[in-house]
Amino acid sequence: MAEKVTLVGGGLSGGLLSVFLARKGYEVHVFERRPDMRQGNYQGGRSINLALSTRGIRGLEKAGIAKDILEIAIPMTGRMMHDRAGNLAYQPYGKEGQAIYSVSRGALNIRLLQLADAYPNIHMYFDYKCTFCDPETGITRYTDASGNAVEDKADIVIGTDGAFSAVRDAFMTSRFNYSQTYEAHGYKELEITPDENGEFRLQKNSLHIWPRTSFMMIALPNPGGNFTCTLFMPFEGENSFASLNTPELVTEFFKKEFGDVVDMMPGLIDDFFGNPTGTLVTMRCYPWVKQNTALLGDSAHAIIPFYGQGMNCCFEDCIVLDELIAENEGNWSKALDAYQKARKPNADAIASLAIQNFVEMRDLVGTEAFLHRKHVEHDLTELYPDLFKSQYELTTFHTTPYKYALDMGAKNDKLLNHIIEGKLEDRLTDRTFMEYLIQQMLAD
Repeated sequence: MAEKVTLVGGGLSGGLLSVFLARKGYEVHVFERRPDMRQGNYQGGRSINLALSTRGIRGLEKAGIAKDILEIAIPMTGRMMHDRAGNLAYQPYGKEGQAIYSVSRGALNIRLLQLADAYPNIHMYFDYKCTFCDPETGITRYTDASGNAVEDKADIVIGTDGAFSAVRDAFMTSRFNYSQTYEAHGYKELEITPDENGEFRLQKNSLHIWPRTSFMMIALPNPGGNFTCTLFMPFEGENSFASLNTPELVTEFFKKEFGDVVDMMPGLIDDFFGNPTGTLVTMRCYPWVKQNTALLGDSAHAIIPFYGQGMNCCFEDCIVLDELIAENEGNWSKALDAYQKARKPNADAIASLAIQNFVEMRDLVGTEAFLHRKHVEHDLTELYPDLFKSQYELTTFHTTPYKYALDMGAKNDKLLNHIIEGKLEDRLTDRTFMEYLIQQMLAD
């Protein structure tokens, strides 16, 4: 008889992992706290759009649905910055042809659930809230939609239940390291609607950013011609969610700070006061494995969304675990231990990268010095592709470890500082000089 694996959480990580495990012949039981979103119960307003990139696409390719998802996704080839006067500045993300993809969280999750439903050895239960987990015995308990208590026992339990994981709560005993760090900023989802012809009001294939130092707004395109906007700002103080407490103040604020698009947001007031204000939290913990119970995805390493890697990192968790189960010939004890040791350093690295990128997007992207620095960096990637890769390229368009991308980013910064402070920009095309300089400064 195939081993039984219970996944607590049927979101993106649980949906993808269930397919990988079912293909290996395991009996997979998925318990999800929310209603079945395939029945039209998906609730928006709780998170920003997702940015799908190389790591996440690889996971979808292994599941066989990458082509389907990319058909409903919109490529974004760079950032488009908007200043207060409405002037635009464009920064490509990478080389020509490289893009990240704006995709609906709900549409992607629904497609994963539909795929899982095609496997007879995947059993899904919705409206089941996890109330208890015993990592030692594999017993989990739930309350269903009618309030009934339900108990489940499995050979393997994996918590794929997100940042506020009930499975992780069960790990909170001695010798378990855990930290959570909240940003002073929160976020709120808003919308730029299509024009009267159903067309995009802004350039379609960009991630739009309105950087304003202490706060910012971003917008990602959707297939319907609208943009999902997310306002990031402090909870308290001047120019905060607390200070914008009347429709008049919100309208005045948006006209001043986002005047080029405020007229494109007819539902602004309803969205601002109707949608929840989300929190931004980084969670780190270890170990991720206790007996035959493990944490995967946001339950192990929730990060803030400013590198667009949250989902991509979670999907990479699924890939790594899937490969390690195969390498260890189904020996779960060895596979789970290898999984946590492989992924923990990289999870910490992408958490640090996301925090760095928050400062960059909020405070720096609109400055002349930053734009010049990015121009030099882009020239290096184009002129010396075999010697120089930007941190963003390594993180977003490659599958090299996140830890490597973090370490190389620090070296890249030293090289860029040397070029800019030494006013060496006019020597970027001097191949003999630049190749020697790059090799010396990026050497291990």
